[in-house]
Amino acid sequence: MGLIKEFKEFAMKGNVMDMAVGIIIGGAFGKIVASLVGDIIMPVVGSLTGGGSLGDHYVWLSTEADPGTLELARKSGEAYVAWGPFAQTTMDFLIVAFAIFVMVKAMNKARSLTEGPKDEAPAAPTTKECEFCQSTISIKATRCPNCTSQLSPN
Repeated sequence: MGLIKEFKEFAMKGNVMDMAVGIIIGGAFGKIVASLVGDIIMPVVGSLTGGGSLGDHYVWLSTEADPGTLELARKSGEAYVAWGPFAQTTMDFLIVAFAIFVMVKAMNKARSLTEGPKDEAPAAPTTKECEFCQSTISIKATRCPNCTSQLSPN
């Protein structure tokens, strides 16, 4: 029974729940970006590089006759380089990375606005310890008020 209780406590912690929400939203966000890249950006880029979707481009390496489409090239078992799908996947990654960068930057900006300005340098210490009796005294003291020892200059 202790294991179930321990798991329940772990699963209900704020960090775990935040992570779960992030994973779910990230998955949905990934689908949106994949659609943006595959359905909008890549067809335009493909038309600029010779027609069709960029994801369908390949280089035929075999001495056999070129089958004409990437799908048929895959089924043929012959040698080819599918550079179009690689370019599309790379474009997906770059767009997701840029979107995450912009989102994190906006969240950091919003956080700094709600937290207010931060002090750049920590405040200078105002106390020190007496080297003889270890009591806390003013940083400006030259003699300890507790043990009356003469203090060395710092």
